[in-house]
Amino acid sequence: MPTAESAAFLAKKPTVAPTYDGVDFEDNVAVHNARDAIIREQWVRSMMARLVGEELGKCYAREGVNHLEKCGVYRGGLLSLFSLFFSPLYATYAGE
Repeated sequence: MPTAESAAFLAKKPTVAPTYDGVDFEDNVAVHNARDAIIREQWVRSMMARLVGEELGKCYAREGVNHLEKCGVYRGGLLSLFSLFFSPLYATYAGE
């Protein structure tokens, strides 16, 4: 498995911005690269939210009745990550 700094990892890393702005839709390679970058960003956001949620669950179990005081950092982090899911990066249905 390639490490984060290896040549194989850097070769697969997208070189385009995670948006369709400025993409020529007649060029299939450009559309594919933009779509790949968008999906990677969405995946990273989803995994970050999952990890913070797991830590929040551990904190709730560990702290018990004091979880409101002790777990506020995780709760705030999770809420800020959830707000990212409503960004234009995520596809919406037509008309919404």
